[in-house]
This record gives sequence, structure tokens and C-alpha cells, in this order.
Amino acid sequence: MNRPAHTFVWTHAALAALFFTAGCVTNKPPGPYSPMTEAERDPAASQRLTQEAAALIASDPARAESLLRDALNADLYNGPAHNNLGALYLTQGKLYEATGEFEWARKLMPGHPDPRLNLALTLEKAGRTDEALATYATALEVYPEHVPTMQALTRLQLRTGRADDRTAKMLDEIALRGETPAWRDWAKFQRARMAP
Repeated sequence: MNRPAHTFVWTHAALAALFFTAGCVTNKPPGPYSPMTEAERDPAASQRLTQEAAALIASDPARAESLLRDALNADLYNGPAHNNLGALYLTQGKLYEATGEFEWARKLMPGHPDPRLNLALTLEKAGRTDEALATYATALEVYPEHVPTMQALTRLQLRTGRADDRTAKMLDEIALRGETPAWRDWAKFQRARMAP
């Protein structure tokens, strides 16, 4: 499965608009979760802002967050913007906020494993092991050959003593296709430790 270049695994959006209601002006920005009509959406601008943010996530996370919020203001239904904003929150330790963004992204990107993987990583970091294991499994239901999810799932299974009948097969797959030599070596070592 080819993932869009603007989507990040562990990947995040400052609104400064005036909001007009009932003829009055308020300084409260609408926020990225205000209801939008189809006419109010600007998917092209949202995608452009998301791509700009993706290029800045590692070097300037504050600017990336601002751009992602602008992207969501342009189009609330931009799944990659929610996913990237969630990844920024996750790196900042804002687990509650990250979870909310990954939930949005999961719903908006039903065929993509990244929001599910990121949600599972967040649940794992929060100490919610059972939910993390189940969420990793949903990512593999969406994309059975997603190596980053296999890596995260088998790592958690082995760390918590919850290996199952899928673990050996996933370790074999990681040993062949792991994202880095370190992951491939780890999988070979773990597989050798398992009974045949």
C-alpha cells in the first residue's frame, strides 16, 4: 500500500480568525472542530498546509502545529492533518489530545493503518496494554502487511509475555522486511528464542 507523502507515522494544526454570530463580533476563533458546511471547506488549501507542516514537524514543531490547525480550519475532514497533529501531541506527551486526533484520523482514513498504529502507540504509552494490543490488531486488519505495526505489536507482545500464534509469523516477516537492520536483527534474535 502506498502511503501519501503528507502522512506521517507519529505525525500534527493557531487559528486567528474573527467569528461572527448573530451580528456580533467575538475574538473566539472557531477552532478545528466547529461544524463546517461543504461550501466552507477548502480541501486544497488544507492539503497544502498539511504538506507544509509535514516538512516542518521535526525542525519546527510549533510552526507545524500552527499550520496543521490552519489546515483543519480550512477542512475539518482532513485525516492526515488530524494524524499529524496527533503525532505532535504524542511527542509532547499530550496523550489525551493525541488520542482524540488519532480517533478523528482513524474515522477519516478508514483504509489507512497509520492512525490506528499511532493510536495504539498512544494507548501503550498510557499503560493501556490490552487496548493497545487490540488497536494494533485493527491496524493489521486494515493493512495485514504493515511492517511498522508488526514491529510495534510483536515488541509489546514479547515485552508483556502475550505472544500468540501470530507472533512467530510476524517475527519472520520483520526479519525479512523490518524497517531497519536493527529491527531485522531484533526479530531474528527474538525468533531464535522462541520454541519452533
